[in-house]
Amino acid sequence: MEMDDDALLAEQLAYYRAGAAEYDRPYTRHQELRDLLATVDDLPIAGDVLELACGTGQWTPRLAARARSVTAVDAAPETLALARARTASPAVRFVRADLFAWRPPRRYDTVFFAFWLSHVPPARLPAFWNTVAAALAPGGRAVFVDDGPAAAADEELLARHPVPTVLRRLDDGSRHRVVKVLHDPRTLTRDLTAQGWSVRIRPLANTFTGIAEPPAATV
Repeated sequence: MEMDDDALLAEQLAYYRAGAAEYDRPYTRHQELRDLLATVDDLPIAGDVLELACGTGQWTPRLAARARSVTAVDAAPETLALARARTASPAVRFVRADLFAWRPPRRYDTVFFAFWLSHVPPARLPAFWNTVAAALAPGGRAVFVDDGPAAAADEELLARHPVPTVLRRLDDGSRHRVVKVLHDPRTLTRDLTAQGWSVRIRPLANTFTGIAEPPAATV
């Protein structure tokens, strides 16, 4: 399973590197995504913020407007270049790193990730949430946005894969397998609560927003 995860995650990264120029299209095509960007104003973004998988920086300037500082991390240099061009704030620092290996060198008041949780293989979720908890300062929160089960209608799901997987196609005709775990908000709430997190998830039409505070033992 671990080798399967590694190969799939390498293909997933290759997709985002090759498709960086196409990354922003859904934000121009779907009103829900544009509306979702505005939800940052209603979420508890504050203090020093760690943004995981910042992509092309759709969310980064909005985080910077509410934060003291933003550390934005992504594995793809092509998307990071676009994020830097989009973000003028001197309070933002960009870091290229593999999120499955990188460990934050300090703690933050907010850890934010948009459309990243669904790209984490299920077997790696406990380690991911442990990393998030370890990155949070006392009183800090994880804030996240992602696709819910209804988003399956827009995906090409692949059967008989040990990890939930979809097929993505780029303009050059290339095809890439990508991890896509469409979390049900109720199940996600239950699973995180069982791990000691305090969770509030708000379902939307095809997406959801979440706020989670880590188990007390980790802060």
